[in-house]
Amino acid sequence: MLDLQGIENIKDEESHSINPENPCGEKGKAATTDSDLGKSRKGRAAVSLKEGETFTIAEIKGPGTIKHIWMTIAEATPKGSFVLRDVVLRIYWDDEENPSIESPIGDFFCNGFGSRCEINSLPIVVNPTGGMNCYFPMPFNKKAKITVTNEHPNKIDGFFYNIDYVLQPELPENVSYFHAKWNRQKTTQLQNDYTIIDNIKGVGHYVGTFLEVTALERYWWGEGEFKFFIDGDSEYPSITSTGTEDYFGGAWAFHKKDKSGRIYVQPYNTPFMGYPFFSKEDHTRDDFQTEDAMPLHGFGDDALPMHGLYRWHLPDPIRFKSDLKVTLQQIGNDDIGLFERSDDVASVAYWYQKEPHQIFSPLLPRKNRIPR
Repeated sequence: MLDLQGIENIKDEESHSINPENPCGEKGKAATTDSDLGKSRKGRAAVSLKEGETFTIAEIKGPGTIKHIWMTIAEATPKGSFVLRDVVLRIYWDDEENPSIESPIGDFFCNGFGSRCEINSLPIVVNPTGGMNCYFPMPFNKKAKITVTNEHPNKIDGFFYNIDYVLQPELPENVSYFHAKWNRQKTTQLQNDYTIIDNIKGVGHYVGTFLEVTALERYWWGEGEFKFFIDGDSEYPSITSTGTEDYFGGAWAFHKKDKSGRIYVQPYNTPFMGYPFFSKEDHTRDDFQTEDAMPLHGFGDDALPMHGLYRWHLPDPIRFKSDLKVTLQQIGNDDIGLFERSDDVASVAYWYQKEPHQIFSPLLPRKNRIPR
């Protein structure tokens, strides 16, 4: 868990940072780029991403640990919205050919639906406006490689990033590697639980969930239980929640009542769990528009309700010794009783495990990632 315990201790570590002005994180080579302000005056604060380009942000020889990642990017261009869904973040450990982290960049930082929102949690923080931070420690032995792929139908100017890491003489013997995987089922099937993550094989612990629900039906959507199938569980899991809002630390559908009796939804941000995003309507954007341009990010106030939630298992990691599967029921309540629902659900699963990991299923193509 991230805290101040031990911060006073001296450690045999070298501090480094990678950004566009020091792309290799070299000692004594930061802030070397020039601008019209003069020598070493912020000459390359960002990079551009060509359409279809995979850009390698960092390639670091270990042993070491990534301590902090900061990124920001425009959420729209003149050719469309949903940049946060169109740009894909991938991270590779040591010499692996398949990523251990694979997610649309916004979703990894708990900014789903291609939309910004502020996140005030312990490992993920998103500050105004779109400053995306990750504090999950990410150790690596031989090498760390971080890439972003621009699948947006336009060049993206102004991709900013900073990777803060330390180099170490060696890693602890019991260290595990950080993993994250995005998934989406555009229309869930009745009585067929949505899969957060499946086919995790090895030794490790599950540390978090980011959930995105686009409601396709009326009424309350959050009666489904999270299920954790651990180390050989088959028909029934070892761990479950009592409901969706319960898993995220809330209760009674997140509803509150004001003095006039009006019921409203109460979003929240806390260190370990939150409901930071609720959009009952989508509003037409007017940035990047010209006189003959169609509205971006929706064509009016007609979007379906969208809900974004996070839960971090940092004080309470879910341990597994051989395998893990995590699912979510799609069950609602129509004010009369429970009923089986079908919704549009997406998620990011976060966990640590010993390598090697099972190869991920292919990431959905861009058109199948676009929010409703």
